[in-house]
Amino acid sequence: MMFQGFGDPPDPPPAATTEATPIASDAGYTGSVACAECHAAEYERWRGSQHAVAMQVADESTVLGDFNDAEFSHFGVTSEFFQRDGKFMVRTDGPDGQLADFEVRHTFGVYPLQQYLIELPGGHVQALSIAWDTRPQDQGGQRWFHLYPNERIDHRDELHWTQRQQNWNFMCSDCHSTNVQKNYDAASHTFATKFAEISVGCEACHGPGSVHVTLARTAARNGQPMTVSGLTVDLDERRGAAWVIDPATGNAARSTPRTTERELDVCAQCHARRGQFSNAYHAGEPLQDHYLPALLSEGLYHPDGQQRDEVFNWGSFMSSRMYAKGVTCGDCHDPHGGQLHAPGNGVCAQCHSAAKYDAASHHFHETGTPGAACAACHMKTETYMVVDPRHDHSFRIPRPDLSASLGVPNACNHCHTDRNAAWAATEIRKRYPEPKPGFQGFAEAFAAADRRDADASIALTQVIANLDESAIARASAIERLARRPGENTILAAEAGLKDPSPQVRRAAIAAFEILPPLQRRAVTPLLSDPVRTVRMQAARTLAPLADDAFDSPESLAAFRRAADEFIAAERFNADRPEHRTNLGGFLADRREMVAAEQEYRAALQLDTRFVPAWANLADLMRLQGREADAEAILREGLELSPQDATLHHALGLSLVRQQRGPEALRELKRATDLDPRNERFAYVYEVALAELAPDAGKR
Repeated sequence: MMFQGFGDPPDPPPAATTEATPIASDAGYTGSVACAECHAAEYERWRGSQHAVAMQVADESTVLGDFNDAEFSHFGVTSEFFQRDGKFMVRTDGPDGQLADFEVRHTFGVYPLQQYLIELPGGHVQALSIAWDTRPQDQGGQRWFHLYPNERIDHRDELHWTQRQQNWNFMCSDCHSTNVQKNYDAASHTFATKFAEISVGCEACHGPGSVHVTLARTAARNGQPMTVSGLTVDLDERRGAAWVIDPATGNAARSTPRTTERELDVCAQCHARRGQFSNAYHAGEPLQDHYLPALLSEGLYHPDGQQRDEVFNWGSFMSSRMYAKGVTCGDCHDPHGGQLHAPGNGVCAQCHSAAKYDAASHHFHETGTPGAACAACHMKTETYMVVDPRHDHSFRIPRPDLSASLGVPNACNHCHTDRNAAWAATEIRKRYPEPKPGFQGFAEAFAAADRRDADASIALTQVIANLDESAIARASAIERLARRPGENTILAAEAGLKDPSPQVRRAAIAAFEILPPLQRRAVTPLLSDPVRTVRMQAARTLAPLADDAFDSPESLAAFRRAADEFIAAERFNADRPEHRTNLGGFLADRREMVAAEQEYRAALQLDTRFVPAWANLADLMRLQGREADAEAILREGLELSPQDATLHHALGLSLVRQQRGPEALRELKRATDLDPRNERFAYVYEVALAELAPDAGKR
């Protein structure tokens, strides 16, 4: 198996072999050049794609930015870009806040922006926050710009280019190179990250190709056809399938149903908002055995499911009617070149009659204008990284009426910025007296939950029970319902444990964490679920259960296997304080107090401002009857994060337990002032006020 890393020369193309082939599971990586021997057309399309240049060695042919003594200033820091001894250099504020010279080792991306990678000691590779706008000058490009243009980002901020949120090893590498091995050493806090191919090569999607290449060469030498591919996955879901337009409706149906998620999983490994917990992923394996995709969570998506934060495409698409009807990524996009199969509305006309839909009678815009584009109305863009507009892939019917009632964006006002949502809703109703509600029917329920409305539970249970709704939406409804303990929550969670979707099952398991440990045993069968993310969640939920409380030795053994998977996943991400804290919480629930404390303190070594670690460490002290230590820890955390409501709330509770009423009330009130939407903080403060105010008044 080939591996490259920083400072390593590229590996040569594989030599021809005549030996018998091993089984595909023993396959190694050969590099994309080997694929060109038989797949010249696909290889050439790939070479012209952004996948092929996702990451490159920095040289005269790959660096697009101005390194000719250019300067860029951002909140008082002036950075300089120049060349020295044939190297591309930047003088900017480093890990200590002082100006220093750094070598740009690699480029990252090509359009509409290019970033630059700098290697710091210990193998920490960081993405510079000043990027080059590669768009033409008449579009505002050909300039340096900061990814956080309106924020002062100093060297102590987690968003500074030297800090963890700009760390290539964790944040970027897995999607920009092929077969990345992070190789983090927790003891030394160092990386030795390697990859099989510097950019996103053929094997990133098709799996390791050595067996396939050997089979092909052997078959060609012997003049015989290949009978097996030798690849870890055959992306053949669209083979023999066609989309046939019904003249009556103007819409197409798939000639054969989609029966697998292989292609979608391959794309989702990078085109999804997800967490990674394994380096072992090969294309074709279940996505959720190696990645944890995000739900339509508050903050990431608007209540109606439109993209909000940088969520990429998969989550939106999984909530769409397109996905429900059997569409895959490759139906619209050339999987090798990345381009659409047809320009403009032509790609939509593959499945939707142009006579009906690409007409003024449908879109009410002049043909050929931006407003007549299908994507303008059904794939509204959101701009990320300052200059990068990305289409929402939920393929929704515009709903300005929801904008008026819920405050969500809509495609109409995205263009008609001089008019309000009420105007847009009226115009829609003029043209469509009975407008269609669209496929996604959860907006009101999610909005009510996100507003913390008292009656949101009923609406959420209706979404969960609607099997016509997407699995990701039903899982997201369970996630929201779990914030509101009650009979409806448990009933919905119990039903969700048997759902065909692993996302729904996982969300349902997590909902059981509102119950005391012994009442969580309903999730025990899912310790042996076929999907790893589900098993790990079951282990996490059952962690507080004593060994003798499991129903059988088999159940306990299943728990221990799933627990090992959970621990391994958190250890894989030991470079992140959130994962050290997650592991600490699990160990605390298992009553391994010393080990839990070690994890919390390790998290704080990684980031002294990581509030959950301070809060959990203090709670660990409480569990051991060390209330004074808990108080001291919370005050230490507040010195670093004085505006954090969670720490003020935890300190208030500690003071209550120490019978220091007036001090406790001040801290509990401070928490509610800092986070007025937190129902728990408000409730606890009201209870404390009722019980402690008289004592406080006497003093």
